[in-house]
Formats: sequence, C-alpha cells, structure tokens
Amino acid sequence: MNSTSVLVVGGGLVGVSASLFLAWRGVPTVLVERHSGSSPHPRAIGYTPRTLELYRAAGLGSRIPQTPPGFRLRRVRTESLAGKWFEESPWTPETPQASTLEYSPCTGAAIAQDRLEPLLRDQAGALGADIRLDTELVRFEQDAEGVTAWLRERTGREYTVRAAYLVAADGHRSPVREALGIGRKGRGHMRTVRSVLFRAPLEEYLREGVTQFQIDQPGLSAFLTTYGDGRWVLIFSDDEERDEGALRAKVSQAIGRSDLEVEFITTGRWELSALIAERFSSGRVFLAGDAAHTLPPNRGGYGANTGIEDAHNLAWKVSAVLSGASAPRLLDTYDAERRPIAWLRHQQIFARTDYKAEAAGTAQDARIIDDAAMEFGQLYRSAAVLGAGEELPPALRPEQWAGQPGTRAPHAWVSRGGERLSTLDLFQRAWVLLAEDGRWFPAVAQAAGQRGIEVEGLHIGADVRPFEPEAFRKAFGLGTGGAALIRPDGYVAWRSTGLPADPLRALTHALGHVASSD
Repeated sequence: MNSTSVLVVGGGLVGVSASLFLAWRGVPTVLVERHSGSSPHPRAIGYTPRTLELYRAAGLGSRIPQTPPGFRLRRVRTESLAGKWFEESPWTPETPQASTLEYSPCTGAAIAQDRLEPLLRDQAGALGADIRLDTELVRFEQDAEGVTAWLRERTGREYTVRAAYLVAADGHRSPVREALGIGRKGRGHMRTVRSVLFRAPLEEYLREGVTQFQIDQPGLSAFLTTYGDGRWVLIFSDDEERDEGALRAKVSQAIGRSDLEVEFITTGRWELSALIAERFSSGRVFLAGDAAHTLPPNRGGYGANTGIEDAHNLAWKVSAVLSGASAPRLLDTYDAERRPIAWLRHQQIFARTDYKAEAAGTAQDARIIDDAAMEFGQLYRSAAVLGAGEELPPALRPEQWAGQPGTRAPHAWVSRGGERLSTLDLFQRAWVLLAEDGRWFPAVAQAAGQRGIEVEGLHIGADVRPFEPEAFRKAFGLGTGGAALIRPDGYVAWRSTGLPADPLRALTHALGHVASSD
C-alpha cells in the first residue's frame, strides 16, 4: 500500500493549489486527477491580488504575468461587438470614500485557467508533490488514524493509498462530498447554460479596455468575453443544443460581422448555481473549492479565488498538526473561518446588479461591501484567533482596520538587510512576532520553546525598518511597546497594543490558544 500525508482528489485550480501549498510547507502530498490535464474549455481567467500574494510566496511571482496597476475589469451592454455599445456596468458601485492607497505588492492576473494550471503543477512537482493524472478515486474509507483510498488508473490498474488526510477538490458535484452525506444550502440551481469557445481576430474591439460584453439584441441574449490570447467564449442564456452551423450563425451575430475567420475549439454545458456545503470537513476529510462552495462566475472572482484561499488556509493547519506543533483541534478552524467567507461572498454576489434579479431573497437587502474590503479586509473568527470580537464587521478596507486579530496583516514597505520588501514577504512560512520594544524577544524564544512552535521574532527598527514608521504603527495598531503575532497564512492571530507586565506569560497564553488550540 502506498502512503502519504495528504491525498488531494481533483487536479483543477484548487486541487493543484492545495498540492502546491502543502508541498511548499514540506508536507508529502499525492494529487490524483482523472483527466489527462487541464480542461480544453478554460473557465476562470481573473485572479485577484490576494491570490497572487499566495502564489508569490510559493515561488511563482515571476512566472505569472500580472495586470498593470489600476487595471479594472470592464463590462458593457452591446448590440454586438461591431454594433452599438450601450451603458457600462460596474461590479461594485463607485463610492466617494474609495481609497488610492497601495494595498498589495501584487496587482492580480488575467490568465486562462488552462495556462495557469500547468504552471502550478510544475511548481508543485518541483517542490515534491506527486501529481498523478489519468487517475481517479474509486472509493475511500476513513478511521481514527487516517484515510484509505482506492484509486484506478486509466489503464485499469487499481491500487490503494493510505493518507493521514484527504482534501476533496473534486468539483461542484463532488463524489467525496456526496459519500460523506454533506448537504448544501444557498440560492440553488439557477439554470443550465451552454457555451462555445472559439478563436477569432477581434483585438480591435479591445482597444477601449473593455473585455466583457453583454450581448443584447432580438434573438440573442448572451455573454461574450476574451481570454486575452485570441480565444473568446460566448455563453448562451439557454440550454439549447446547436449544431456547428447554428453556432457559427450565433457567433457572427454576437460579433456583428460574418467576414472574419472563426475557428471553433470546443463547446461546454454547465450549471449556474450558488450552493454552500453545510460543513467543510468530516473527520479527516476536507472540502475545498467548488466541492465546498459553488458560486456563479462574477467579476469579484469569488469562485476560483475563494477556493484557492481555502487551500492556503487548510495547508498551514494540516502542516502544523502533522508536525506535532498543533493539536488536531486546529483543523476545526478551517470550517469556522472559511465557511462564513463563502456565505459572505454568496450574499455579495446577489446584492450586486449582475445577479440581483436572480437573488430570490438570498441577499436580504445586504449592504454592498466594496472590492478592497472583500479582497483584503475579510475577518476570521475561530479558535486560531484571539480577540476578534463579535462587534467587528465581516469586512472593511485595510485602512479601516488597524491590525485587529482575524484580519490579514497589512502590506507596508520595509527594509531588511538593505533589501526592500513588503511586510507580506516576512510572513506565510512560520509564526512571526513583530514588536518595536526589545523586551518582547526573550519572551519569544522562551514561549516558542515551551510550546514547541517555531516563532520568528522581528524587531521593528532593527531587523526590519519601515519606510514610514508612523504609518506602519497605525496599520498594525501598535504602540511603541506593542506586538503583533502573525500566523503562517499572514493573518493576525493576536495583538498586544502595548507592553504587558509579563510579556512571556502573555505570549505563552496567546500561542497556546491560537497555535496549539489549547
């Protein structure tokens, strides 16, 4: 019997991201994917700055081309590409309070899913993940010590793998979720739609910076967008099967011209739905991505990007438990942190214009939360956070936070050893204590030793020098004697705004609560 620490089922964006983040932390990982590679009909194309922050930390920063600063995804309603263009519709209404602050060293990316996945597979493999394509999960059983999985290769060969944990990233129909008997709630199935992927020389219609087109004309209601590499997808609002001649006529109708060469690549049929699993874990099995939450495509990137951060959140916790640094209870915080985020994004989708007409009461007059808050300012509440009170809102823009526990540690530029870095470059590998007062650092070594947890102490003003010291203190909410404890995923776990009477006792208590889940 083969054995590994983690078995990841599903090799799409979320599954391969899970294997990447686990391998980056040194966790032996096997990924199985029943297909030979990426889908010929790519789905996601937009990746948020937060997603790029995670990939950047795992060594992919230079390999994924990022969008230019200030890039904004634009959509217009049109008769056709060559016909009349009507109004432009924003994803989130503009607000007079919109900030021009720099929130991240990353800007996001616009790359087709089938172009990104091979990069992730290569990096995961280079870090030690065992990627097995053409291999499907037949069934699995779990017990108190682990999970046994029966696998079948395309050749027909069957074998078993024993793993400590299983991550199910096997899509919205998730056989693993079904086998566990986990139900789903939410807006539900909205409709089944069809699409056609094609190649055509349409670059002239992208000069205005618009990349999404809502086609609205008699006889055709459809959505047209580009993958930025010569490929376009036309998504119909119905489930009608069309032969090649009918498809060609509809594509010409959407373009508004019939004199261009159009090459058909493939077609698709898929369900538009919004459903959240009633729980994200069962024993030693965890759901991630569409297996945990199916959300309709949207300009906020709430589908793939939400799943990628699921994988990142889970990876450090699994690593900590497998290493013995944390108790298995830490894994309970995965559901506690990620399921509310899925529900918040579900609500926000139906609060906005794109899907408001199809909300069916789902949004319940919810206040629209702006993009920066949804991207960088979501709040975690769990046993892995100490001090995230119920009075705090679910999300705020970074400048509206001040380093509160449960929030993403803010980006700021610092100098370390003469090198210009983002604060984000200091995090995501181990626990980090940031403090300006040197009296914290003897406590760091002692508390870490007592708890058996790796904690790096960073002395502000000595080890790292902020380019703007006052802005830095304000962003982290620290007085000159304060300290912030940052988790391995870059979220603030605990904070002391000033120097307590007994720093060792305070830090030891905090670490026991948030790192060991005592």
